[in-house]
Amino acid sequence: MIEFKNVSKEYPPSIAKESKVAIHDINFSVNPGEFVILCGRSGAGKTTILKLISCEEKPTSGDVFFNETNTRDVSKSEAYKIRQKIGFVFQDFKLLGYKTVYENVAYALEAFNFNSKLVRDEVMQVLELVGLDGKVDSLPKELSGGEKQRVSIARALIHRPEIILADEPTGNLDPYHSRDIAKMLLKINDAGSTVILSTHSKDIVNSLRKRVITLEDGRIIRDEENGVFSL
Repeated sequence: MIEFKNVSKEYPPSIAKESKVAIHDINFSVNPGEFVILCGRSGAGKTTILKLISCEEKPTSGDVFFNETNTRDVSKSEAYKIRQKIGFVFQDFKLLGYKTVYENVAYALEAFNFNSKLVRDEVMQVLELVGLDGKVDSLPKELSGGEKQRVSIARALIHRPEIILADEPTGNLDPYHSRDIAKMLLKINDAGSTVILSTHSKDIVNSLRKRVITLEDGRIIRDEENGVFSL
């Protein structure tokens, strides 16, 4: 499903600074239905890998394949089609503060021109899945951090993606809500979606006991099934 072959990513230098090598000679693959944790300190290269998967960035060298398509060669329209197969969950939620829970999730379907009944059915189904069917009319400011992240997950699920990319989704949450979000990602994975979770949380990594790819200074230093936090 996803394959990195000798992938490096170098960002151009900012003023009076040298160029930055975000990842260097990375090799790994992810099979359909896997749950993979990218583990490492801030700046280790985790977010860069997610951006390469979603075609937000292209590698400086090497090849990234998404369903056998080499993302180095895709056009903007082809990259858009790839991103339609991906659900994104972010650390800072990225909710629209002036829209209700229902509207924040339904908003992700507007580009598909679905009729209003189908939209409502789909939105209510995913809100029930994440346990927020009783919060449909609430605004983000009325929600806890854990509830906001669950809205973000519902929005990521609304178009039935093949893969969920979760970039530090528990970074702004307390331990209780962090465990709640981790369990929800497991539930999504059990339902058939591939999940790639970026985190530097020791507790989350050790509780999930899934495949762990550990990064340090842009290099893979460990790739283990049923891995643990070992930085």
